[in-house]
Amino acid sequence: MIQVPYYPLKRVVESFGQELQQATTRVVDSGWFIRGKECASFEADFAAYCGAKYCVGVGNGLEALSLILKGYVALGRLDLGDGVIVPSNTFIATWLAVKAAGLVPMPAEPDAQTFVLNLNSVHDALIHGQYSGVRVKAILAVHLYGRLCPMEKLRAFADERDLLLLEDAAQAHGAAMSWGDSSEIRRAGNLGDAAGFSFYPGKNLGALGDAGAVVTNDELLANAVRKIANYGSEKKYVHECVGENSRLDEIQAAVLDVKLKRLDVDNARRNEIANRYLAEMKNPLVKLPRAATAQENNLADNVWHIFPVHCELPNGESCRDALQQHLKNRGVETLVHYPTPPHLQKAFVDAYGVVDYPVAEKLAREELSLPLHPLMTDEEIQVVIDAVNSFNGESNG
Repeated sequence: MIQVPYYPLKRVVESFGQELQQATTRVVDSGWFIRGKECASFEADFAAYCGAKYCVGVGNGLEALSLILKGYVALGRLDLGDGVIVPSNTFIATWLAVKAAGLVPMPAEPDAQTFVLNLNSVHDALIHGQYSGVRVKAILAVHLYGRLCPMEKLRAFADERDLLLLEDAAQAHGAAMSWGDSSEIRRAGNLGDAAGFSFYPGKNLGALGDAGAVVTNDELLANAVRKIANYGSEKKYVHECVGENSRLDEIQAAVLDVKLKRLDVDNARRNEIANRYLAEMKNPLVKLPRAATAQENNLADNVWHIFPVHCELPNGESCRDALQQHLKNRGVETLVHYPTPPHLQKAFVDAYGVVDYPVAEKLAREELSLPLHPLMTDEEIQVVIDAVNSFNGESNG
């Protein structure tokens, strides 16, 4: 029986041949390991790739988000205790970043079809904040699973109310959308005031360890983030504010610069696989995600970091666990993103658990992530398709 791994990291790394080894050796031989030429090179390359002016390499994706918020607090755009609209369904890092900056997460339900924020849910969260006495001053839009939020509509909404519009782009490296009535294409990282990226090894653009970046067109924010992330210092041993240590090291920067060159090709392959899944999976018990909208230059609003399906019996009961076991029995590894929404996690349940977020809770009960990565073989893809199509609602079906 063919075994289909969810994301074979070793195979991905090996696919770059000697390039990654050469990059890491170059760093070791240089004798310079923090904030050197490799980091500067990647920051310039990734900013240009995103279509933005500035990129600041940091330690990881969580810190990228928290540093954006802390930077805007330092600049006076946010005050401690302000509310930040966040999705009710996301990885907990989004909420943790808001709390780490001394701000208040204001949950908004996702669109039940796209799983990302929509204009109505954001408006509802803003009204809830007003009734709760929380001054909402920012929207943190999560491009969940690699699908972009409706950023043009959110931009207009934010501008009308003097709100910051921020991107959690941890799963959306390279995702792009048409902007306005022109033929302009904008990528994640250039759709709001600032964006936080994670380069966790399993991401579309992944390092060989923890790494992250802040991308923005706001020079003042970029400078503030760089200062806070370097112990509050611009000049060695001169500390202008209470900072922290969050810096992209030279080895990870060198690795990311190598992998960045192949990102568009890898994302295109992800779209090919997703399109096969969408065309060939035909099981009434398994709800497929909405198809991506193709844009110019082979770019799309979804780069399929995750291919999420939702499984429900005719009586409305979740059959996700049965589907997961069924696929496991056929050699297909799957994951769940995410089994418990943030408001029901112990870290937040005292503040939010008394309030229901039914869309997020339903998605958490039903979601299952299928294998999808650029190095999948056609044989592996067919195994996944056949396994999903053969599911009859029982784990041994």
